Amino acid sequence: MKKIAKLMLVALAFSGASAVAADYPTKPVRFIVAFPPGSATDIVGRLYTQKWTEMWGQQVIADNRPGAGGSIAGAIAAKATPDGYTLLMHSSGHTVNPSLYAKLPFDTLKDYVDIGPLAQQPNVMVTHPSTSYNMVQDVLKTAMAKPGSLNFASAGVGSGTHLNLEKLKLMAKINMNHVPYKGSAEALADILGNRVDFYFAPVSTTLAHLQAGRVRGIAVSTIKRSSILPNVPTIAESGVPGFDFSLWFGIWAPTGVPQPIINKISQSIKVAGNDAAVKSRLAALGNEPMEMDPANFAKFVRSEIEVGAKVLQAAGIKPQ
Repeated sequence: MKKIAKLMLVALAFSGASAVAADYPTKPVRFIVAFPPGSATDIVGRLYTQKWTEMWGQQVIADNRPGAGGSIAGAIAAKATPDGYTLLMHSSGHTVNPSLYAKLPFDTLKDYVDIGPLAQQPNVMVTHPSTSYNMVQDVLKTAMAKPGSLNFASAGVGSGTHLNLEKLKLMAKINMNHVPYKGSAEALADILGNRVDFYFAPVSTTLAHLQAGRVRGIAVSTIKRSSILPNVPTIAESGVPGFDFSLWFGIWAPTGVPQPIINKISQSIKVAGNDAAVKSRLAALGNEPMEMDPANFAKFVRSEIEVGAKVLQAAGIKPQ
């Protein structure tokens, strides 16, 4: 009888959670965005939040909390009430931070539920048009002849653009100075002002500048060329065989959010991503879709944590 009563309680609890999920959301939902307005994470994220506001009939608010490679935003989200009304919107940098920081204000694996990815895009190595760097080989030759003479920007320590740089240094066996900024907009501003040599800019943040000729695209980071930058070669075909790096974006919730709500948000990611207007806008910004259910996304996140750890360890970067 006790076993039956226990099973009945579990069934009632699940039924109650399902009922809550069916009504979710009944008030505004806040997404803590790990990078500043105008960053690739912010641009992609707002395409979804705008669609979800329409779908859910509730305001979905993007709350930008940049800094410390996204760990400031991560700490806020991890400590939030686990009811589905405060979520984290982060990039692939979320999987780098566990290996980059000796102490984080959260546990990346224990304090979050992995909900799903939004999209992925290449980074493009850019420089000011006045420089003499027209291709990857030009960069490699200078870096090899004068180690440490080139300055390479990133959107912050632990960001995807930082890991992209470290992977290039490792595979090409070169040394360049890492110059971290608070976000992509700040890094790109110094490229436009010719105050830093290079930056692995997310395509979505720099496309307009590339098209206007304000920056020069040297190479894209993915193994295949970008459909919106077909004339820009890949790093792999430019002297670093096998090089492949993509910037991706995802959604997390604090641990404890009921599974039916997690499932509903996951399904909403899929619906929004397949919306014709959202899909068209994502593609126009150089993004490719990524569809995973929470279970597969959790596996992907863990594999990315392992990859990031190996790159940082091989590059000799110790936790800060």
